[in-house]
Amino acid sequence: MSNPRLNYLVLFLISFLFVCCNKSSNTNIMKNEDELIQKALDIHNRVLTLDTHADTPLRMIQPGFDMSKRHDPRESGSKVDYPRMIEGGLDAIFFAAFVAQDIRDDGGHNRAKNLCLQMIDSIVTSTKRNRDLVGLALNPEDAYSLEKEGKRAIYIGIENGYPIGKDLSNVELYFNKGVRYITLVHSSNNDLADSATDPNGSEHGGLSDFGSEVVKEMNRLGIMVDVSHGNDSLFYDAIALSKAPIIASHSNARAVTNHNRNMTDEMLRLMAKNGGVVQLTMLADYLREAPPNEARDSAIVALRTQMKPFVEMTREEQIAARNAFREINEKYPVPDATVEDVVDHIDHIIKIAGIDHVGIGCDFDGGGGIEGVFDASEVMNITIGLVKRGYSEEEIEKIWGGNLIRVFKEVQEVAKKTKALEA
Repeated sequence: MSNPRLNYLVLFLISFLFVCCNKSSNTNIMKNEDELIQKALDIHNRVLTLDTHADTPLRMIQPGFDMSKRHDPRESGSKVDYPRMIEGGLDAIFFAAFVAQDIRDDGGHNRAKNLCLQMIDSIVTSTKRNRDLVGLALNPEDAYSLEKEGKRAIYIGIENGYPIGKDLSNVELYFNKGVRYITLVHSSNNDLADSATDPNGSEHGGLSDFGSEVVKEMNRLGIMVDVSHGNDSLFYDAIALSKAPIIASHSNARAVTNHNRNMTDEMLRLMAKNGGVVQLTMLADYLREAPPNEARDSAIVALRTQMKPFVEMTREEQIAARNAFREINEKYPVPDATVEDVVDHIDHIIKIAGIDHVGIGCDFDGGGGIEGVFDASEVMNITIGLVKRGYSEEEIEKIWGGNLIRVFKEVQEVAKKTKALEA
């Protein structure tokens, strides 16, 4: 006969051992997780971290906006300032002077040029006012020298070639002002090229004749050619024409998320052959496919039709607009993108193009910001995600800055050779 007391004791011991083993297992998992995160943070601190795209100059031209102060992103909408760059361990960034597409005549081009120059001047002024925290960077090596000084490197780009107008001399004007890449087009076609998202479709069949001259001039001067926002034909035209490697400052993989703004596998293979680099962006719609939400889409369209361009709004109007968008998002929530989505795109680009052709371009202050990487203070979570997937420090160094710096150097070498031949 069985002994009830003995049976109870055996069951108790089994239960006790199970709980102890489970607690030990959980403790080990937590310990391993903590060690992994610490490993990632150490790598993040050692490598150069470079973000190739932020629309922060739109905020910098606002009266009273101070880059040296930390802003609450959920109150102000701001995603980048110098304190948050320091918090996130972000060593260098390209601030893009973005001018929205408008009327393509002399008046429109002049207004665009003036606004672009205003934003560029605001960047330069900010670096001078905050020289203890940051420095203006003009060459690839500047990022490393400023990092050694304990400062953040601030580079300048232009998003949308619209401020060039029809005057080729403006390209050199912008170069002399410190611009080191130009995104040829934005959400609508301009006089240089076709956009991936123009509702009227292609106008030039890719690059226009004038756009081709602009690309040649960028090669001559040492300005990186940026094909983000361009349609597929623009990509093929630019990569065939440019004597230097090209970049996509904030684009993702179309095979992972089917969006016209993302790059096909064929494009990725050509980027590898060209020696260029694709910089992953933190914009949710390019990272994951959201389920259809017609009510939300209709509400956003209705709101946008009654809004002025953001740069033309008063501060009060901007706050009201942000609150209106926030109310729509709360009423019609959509699943956010995550760091896992980011690493999925990186995995795919590396599979197709190789480790030397991928980087990071968050698009903060231009729509970028996801769960876990909502603003500049959280960019270290990208590194943690990469370490979790098994990426080495050498690979992470290439992804975070090394690949873009290599392209930047090659672009400058092409410019030197071109000028030597002209001499």
